[in-house]
Amino acid sequence: MKELFQHTAVTDGVTVRVAVNFLPEQSRIEAGKWFWVYHIRIENDSDDSLQLMTRHWRITDGNGDVNLVEGEGVVGEQPLIRPGRSHDYVSGCPLSTPQGSMEGFYTFLRSDGSELQAQIPLFPLAAPATAG
Repeated sequence: MKELFQHTAVTDGVTVRVAVNFLPEQSRIEAGKWFWVYHIRIENDSDDSLQLMTRHWRITDGNGDVNLVEGEGVVGEQPLIRPGRSHDYVSGCPLSTPQGSMEGFYTFLRSDGSELQAQIPLFPLAAPATAG
């Protein structure tokens, strides 16, 4: 099955695409835990090689509570993405509400030592409605 990227942001030749899916098998709704998995593809359409140095996430739950997450790389990697190439990874997000959202940015290092911040598009986290 081909994955459909639902959300896209473009910054200075860097395209960030996101596909997100709710995982009921990883969720414990009776315990107030919902879980999503997201697939990110970062495409480098610039003329420069870019090394992904850090990530910055703003995760908002259904109550409006915000959790900021910052760290080096993505899933333990700081990939070098050459012009015309892409990097894919998969990660997950738990929430204590059945809906919320994620957005943020990546910081890349260009070959000349300058930095580029590429937007991660806002994407919703929404569990399907369940019969009560």
